[in-house]
Amino acid sequence: MKNERIYLSSPHMGNSEFQFVKEAFDTNWISPVGPHITAFEEALAGYNSVAHCAALSSGTAAIHLALIILGVQQGDEVLCSSFTFSGSCNPIMYQKAVPVFVDSESETMNMDPVLLEEAIKDRIRKTGKAPKALIVVHLYGMPAKIRDIMTVARNYGIPVIEDAAEALGSSVAGKKAGTFGDIGIYSFNGNKIITTSGGGALVSDNQEWVKQAKFLATQARDPAPHYEHSQIGYNYRLSNVSAAIGRGQLLVLDERIAQRRKVFHRYLEKIAPREGFEFHMEPDTFISNRWLTTVLIDPARTGGVSHETIRLALENENIESRPLWKPMHMQPVFKSFPAYTNGYSERCFERGLCLPSGSNLSTADVDRIIRVMDMVTTSRVSA
Repeated sequence: MKNERIYLSSPHMGNSEFQFVKEAFDTNWISPVGPHITAFEEALAGYNSVAHCAALSSGTAAIHLALIILGVQQGDEVLCSSFTFSGSCNPIMYQKAVPVFVDSESETMNMDPVLLEEAIKDRIRKTGKAPKALIVVHLYGMPAKIRDIMTVARNYGIPVIEDAAEALGSSVAGKKAGTFGDIGIYSFNGNKIITTSGGGALVSDNQEWVKQAKFLATQARDPAPHYEHSQIGYNYRLSNVSAAIGRGQLLVLDERIAQRRKVFHRYLEKIAPREGFEFHMEPDTFISNRWLTTVLIDPARTGGVSHETIRLALENENIESRPLWKPMHMQPVFKSFPAYTNGYSERCFERGLCLPSGSNLSTADVDRIIRVMDMVTTSRVSA
């Protein structure tokens, strides 16, 4: 009989979500509009100390609307982190714009500010103008060097979209990820630190932009007694029922962050002392929500044990893990687009593994994962 499955990052419900959902049913607010949406938006904006919020169907939808709001059109260039999930850059293609990928620095695994400036200068030399926008990702919950990135972007007049899909609750010097740039986005997919089942949000201190996002997300219906449309819209709004789940999840967000950070520190304590295992630590004033714990494994220093060796061993024990993201500049669909690389994200992909990190993992669960890793490394080194 197999051990119970341990998932990479499964949903973790609190005590209030069902009550909010029940309220939506009891009041018959089952449609894509309703009071829970407004309440969720206000609570999320308040948590992040940002002025305005639009609750949407996904983080990808939020990035798409952000690009539209910033005026990105066909042929425009948009800078984007290469080391990320495709949802960060697919919306660039929706606009028939041109993604320009920028590699990572080693301290946070996120966009390299120095390489970013080199990329901007080169694009200006080659095209005669600066890129239209910049999408910077806070990967696996670790904030990017966002203050340095904002300085570079401001020097060239490039608006910034912060993809904080994985970094809700993370911060730099007390300021929340997603609130440094012109527009921030979050994801509430089922595997995120909190979930609305599926969903996302766009935040900004610019009231008109958030108002426009809500308008576009509801099929761009003009004010009229009939259905009147003067521009193309989208079905991107979060439902009232999903927002009800989100309200309950927000109440336990800080607790979930603390639980995931505890999981990370357990791994750090037990695995980091082993030769060839590298964890990314937080720079000064940085706080990561530790959405996923990641580790880089160097086979040259582990007796031949690789990230794939460990992934397969974990899977054999019914434990889910996965490689780090394959950089976008290596993806077949994006390989023809400009990319400014230094080899770091490729190294992470070749050596990196995401370990189970859910806030609902028990200490016994984490120790079970660690035992499997210990057995693999010990047996290989002994051999």
